[in-house]
Amino acid sequence: MSNNNQSNRDPEEIHEKEFEGREEVMNEGNKDKMAGDVGELNGSDELVGQQEDDLQQKYNELNDSYLRLHAEFDNFRKRTLKEKSDLIKSGGERVLLDVITLVDDFERALESLHKTDDREAMLEGMDLIYAKFIAFMKQHGVNEIEAIGQPFDADSFEAITTIPVQDKSQKGLIIDCIQKGYRLNDKIIRFPKVIVGE
Repeated sequence: MSNNNQSNRDPEEIHEKEFEGREEVMNEGNKDKMAGDVGELNGSDELVGQQEDDLQQKYNELNDSYLRLHAEFDNFRKRTLKEKSDLIKSGGERVLLDVITLVDDFERALESLHKTDDREAMLEGMDLIYAKFIAFMKQHGVNEIEAIGQPFDADSFEAITTIPVQDKSQKGLIIDCIQKGYRLNDKIIRFPKVIVGE
Protein backbone atom coordinates (compact mmCIF):
# COMPACT_ATOMS: atom_id res chain seq x y z
CA MET A 1 0.00 0.00 0.00
CA SER A 2 2.67 2.35 0.78
CA ASN A 3 4.18 1.56 -2.61
CA ASN A 4 0.81 2.28 -4.07
CA ASN A 5 0.67 5.57 -2.28
CA GLN A 6 4.04 6.53 -3.60
CA SER A 7 3.11 5.53 -7.09
CA ASN A 8 -0.16 7.39 -6.86
CA ARG A 9 1.67 10.58 -5.84
CA ASP A 10 2.26 13.19 -8.41
CA PRO A 11 5.88 13.07 -9.71
CA GLU A 12 6.09 16.85 -9.45
CA GLU A 13 5.18 16.70 -5.79
CA ILE A 14 7.94 14.15 -5.13
CA HIS A 15 10.40 16.30 -6.99
CA GLU A 16 9.30 19.39 -5.03
CA LYS A 17 9.85 17.69 -1.66
CA GLU A 18 13.30 16.48 -2.68
CA PHE A 19 14.14 19.99 -3.83
CA GLU A 20 12.98 21.46 -0.51
CA GLY A 21 15.21 19.01 1.34
CA ARG A 22 18.16 19.90 -0.80
CA GLU A 23 17.38 23.60 -0.45
CA GLU A 24 17.47 23.31 3.33
CA VAL A 25 20.84 21.57 3.14
CA MET A 26 22.13 24.23 0.75
CA ASN A 27 20.78 27.02 2.92
CA GLU A 28 22.56 25.55 5.95
CA GLY A 29 25.80 25.41 3.94
CA ASN A 30 25.30 28.94 2.66
CA LYS A 31 24.61 30.19 6.19
CA ASP A 32 27.87 28.65 7.36
CA LYS A 33 29.70 30.10 4.38
CA MET A 34 28.13 33.55 4.89
CA ALA A 35 29.01 33.46 8.58
CA GLY A 36 32.60 32.69 7.56
CA ASP A 37 32.54 35.51 5.00
CA VAL A 38 31.18 37.97 7.59
CA GLY A 39 33.90 36.83 9.99
CA GLU A 40 36.48 37.40 7.27
CA LEU A 41 35.01 40.83 6.52
CA ASN A 42 35.10 41.74 10.18
CA GLY A 43 38.74 40.60 10.32
CA SER A 44 39.39 42.54 7.12
CA ASP A 45 37.75 45.66 8.62
CA GLU A 46 39.97 45.30 11.67
CA LEU A 47 43.02 44.95 9.40
CA VAL A 48 42.03 48.03 7.38
CA GLY A 49 41.42 49.97 10.59
CA GLN A 50 44.84 48.93 11.91
CA GLN A 51 46.48 50.02 8.63
CA GLU A 52 44.67 53.36 8.80
CA ASP A 53 45.89 53.87 12.37
CA ASP A 54 49.47 53.00 11.30
CA LEU A 55 49.29 55.38 8.33
CA GLN A 56 47.84 58.14 10.51
CA GLN A 57 50.64 57.65 13.04
CA LYS A 58 53.29 57.78 10.27
CA TYR A 59 51.64 60.88 8.84
CA ASN A 60 51.66 62.57 12.25
CA GLU A 61 55.34 61.67 12.75
CA LEU A 62 56.32 62.99 9.30
CA ASN A 63 54.25 66.13 9.74
CA ASP A 64 55.85 66.76 13.15
CA SER A 65 59.30 66.16 11.66
CA TYR A 66 58.55 68.56 8.79
CA LEU A 67 57.33 71.28 11.16
CA ARG A 68 60.45 70.90 13.33
CA LEU A 69 62.76 71.05 10.29
CA HIS A 70 60.92 74.10 8.97
CA ALA A 71 61.26 75.86 12.34
CA GLU A 72 64.96 74.90 12.59
CA PHE A 73 65.62 76.20 9.07
CA ASP A 74 63.81 79.45 9.83
CA ASN A 75 65.92 79.90 12.98
CA PHE A 76 69.08 79.08 11.02
CA ARG A 77 68.17 81.63 8.33
CA LYS A 78 67.49 84.36 10.90
CA ARG A 79 70.71 83.57 12.80
CA THR A 80 72.74 83.62 9.56
CA LEU A 81 71.27 86.98 8.53
CA LYS A 82 72.07 88.42 11.96
CA GLU A 83 75.63 87.06 11.84
CA LYS A 84 76.12 88.49 8.35
CA SER A 85 74.78 91.86 9.46
CA ASP A 86 77.07 91.84 12.50
CA LEU A 87 80.02 90.85 10.31
CA ILE A 88 79.37 93.74 7.91
CA LYS A 89 79.03 96.17 10.82
CA SER A 90 82.15 94.96 12.58
CA GLY A 91 84.11 94.81 9.29
CA GLY A 92 83.22 98.43 8.63
CA GLU A 93 84.17 99.28 12.20
CA ARG A 94 87.65 97.78 11.75
CA VAL A 95 88.23 99.73 8.53
CA LEU A 96 87.03 102.95 10.14
CA LEU A 97 89.37 102.47 13.10
CA ASP A 98 92.26 102.18 10.63
CA VAL A 99 91.07 105.33 8.82
CA ILE A 100 90.94 107.22 12.12
CA THR A 101 94.68 106.66 12.62
CA LEU A 102 95.26 108.18 9.17
CA VAL A 103 93.09 111.15 10.10
CA ASP A 104 95.28 111.61 13.19
CA ASP A 105 98.35 111.71 10.93
CA PHE A 106 96.73 114.33 8.66
CA GLU A 107 95.78 116.48 11.64
CA ARG A 108 99.37 116.41 12.91
CA ALA A 109 100.63 117.29 9.42
CA LEU A 110 98.20 120.23 9.10
CA GLU A 111 99.21 121.49 12.53
CA SER A 112 102.87 121.34 11.53
CA LEU A 113 102.13 123.11 8.22
CA HIS A 114 100.78 126.11 10.08
CA LYS A 115 103.73 126.28 12.48
CA THR A 116 106.79 125.61 10.31
CA ASP A 117 108.44 127.12 7.29
CA ASP A 118 110.54 124.02 6.61
CA ARG A 119 109.14 122.90 3.25
CA GLU A 120 111.36 119.80 3.00
CA ALA A 121 110.20 118.44 6.36
CA MET A 122 106.55 119.00 5.37
CA LEU A 123 106.98 117.18 2.04
CA GLU A 124 108.66 114.30 3.82
CA GLY A 125 105.78 114.12 6.32
CA MET A 126 103.17 114.16 3.53
CA ASP A 127 105.06 111.42 1.66
CA LEU A 128 105.02 109.28 4.82
CA ILE A 129 101.27 109.78 5.29
CA TYR A 130 100.64 108.93 1.62
CA ALA A 131 102.74 105.75 1.88
CA LYS A 132 100.88 104.80 5.04
CA PHE A 133 97.55 105.36 3.29
CA ILE A 134 98.57 103.18 0.30
CA ALA A 135 99.69 100.43 2.71
CA PHE A 136 96.33 100.72 4.51
CA MET A 137 94.44 100.27 1.23
CA LYS A 138 96.53 97.23 0.23
CA GLN A 139 95.97 95.73 3.67
CA HIS A 140 92.22 95.89 2.99
CA GLY A 141 92.48 94.40 -0.51
CA VAL A 142 92.29 97.68 -2.48
CA ASN A 143 94.88 97.95 -5.26
CA GLU A 144 95.45 100.55 -7.94
CA ILE A 145 94.78 99.42 -11.53
CA GLU A 146 97.79 99.94 -13.79
CA ALA A 147 96.65 101.94 -16.81
CA ILE A 148 99.32 103.82 -18.76
CA GLY A 149 100.82 101.71 -21.54
CA GLN A 150 98.16 98.98 -21.22
CA PRO A 151 95.98 97.95 -24.18
CA PHE A 152 92.54 99.55 -23.90
CA ASP A 153 89.84 97.16 -22.66
CA ALA A 154 86.30 98.54 -22.25
CA ASP A 155 85.64 96.03 -19.42
CA SER A 156 88.47 97.44 -17.30
CA PHE A 157 88.83 101.08 -18.36
CA GLU A 158 86.63 104.09 -19.08
CA ALA A 159 87.80 106.05 -22.15
CA ILE A 160 87.34 109.81 -21.80
CA THR A 161 88.74 110.66 -25.22
CA THR A 162 91.15 109.51 -27.90
CA ILE A 163 94.16 111.39 -29.25
CA PRO A 164 96.12 110.81 -32.45
CA VAL A 165 99.57 109.27 -31.92
CA GLN A 166 102.60 109.48 -34.20
CA ASP A 167 104.00 106.08 -33.22
CA LYS A 168 101.76 103.34 -34.68
CA SER A 169 102.74 100.97 -31.87
CA GLN A 170 100.79 103.20 -29.43
CA LYS A 171 97.50 102.79 -31.30
CA GLY A 172 94.89 101.20 -29.00
CA LEU A 173 97.10 101.75 -25.94
CA ILE A 174 96.34 103.99 -22.96
CA ILE A 175 98.36 107.20 -23.29
CA ASP A 176 97.32 108.99 -20.11
CA CYS A 177 95.22 108.38 -16.98
CA ILE A 178 92.93 111.24 -15.87
CA GLN A 179 91.61 109.46 -12.75
CA LYS A 180 93.08 106.35 -11.13
CA GLY A 181 91.01 103.21 -10.86
CA TYR A 182 90.94 100.72 -8.01
CA ARG A 183 90.17 97.04 -7.61
CA LEU A 184 88.88 95.48 -4.38
CA ASN A 185 90.22 91.92 -4.46
CA ASP A 186 89.00 90.83 -7.95
CA LYS A 187 86.21 93.39 -8.36
CA ILE A 188 86.74 96.81 -9.93
CA ILE A 189 85.29 99.38 -7.55
CA ARG A 190 86.32 102.43 -9.63
CA PHE A 191 87.18 102.33 -13.31
CA PRO A 192 90.24 104.30 -14.41
CA LYS A 193 89.38 107.24 -16.67
CA VAL A 194 91.87 107.18 -19.51
CA ILE A 195 92.92 108.69 -22.81
CA VAL A 196 93.49 106.19 -25.61
CA GLY A 197 95.88 106.51 -28.55
CA GLU A 198 94.34 106.48 -32.01
